[in-house]
Amino acid sequence: MRARIYRPARNAMTSGMAKTRKWVLEYAPASAREVDPLMGWTSSSDTQSQVRLKFDSKEEALEYAEDHGIEVEVQDPKTRKPNLRAGGYGENFATNRRGPWTH
Repeated sequence: MRARIYRPARNAMTSGMAKTRKWVLEYAPASAREVDPLMGWTSSSDTQSQVRLKFDSKEEALEYAEDHGIEVEVQDPKTRKPNLRAGGYGENFATNRRGPWTH
């Protein structure tokens, strides 16, 4: 059984970092998906591909994989610089602004 351990990237539609702190162990598909000829739905007999386990740290995920004999591939996340402004959102409504504020 093969699996990969990674930390999910943030949603491209938001600037927030919610749901990106935990590490995920996700099994690789063992068999290809098949298309049902009558309905056109895709299906698979591989139930492990539906399992996603979440861990607080990479070490916990690696320990779980080792204990259960799972061959893993670890993908380290690419870090980014936090986008923090000095005044934050409240800066938009500052009363000590020197000039008029426009968009």
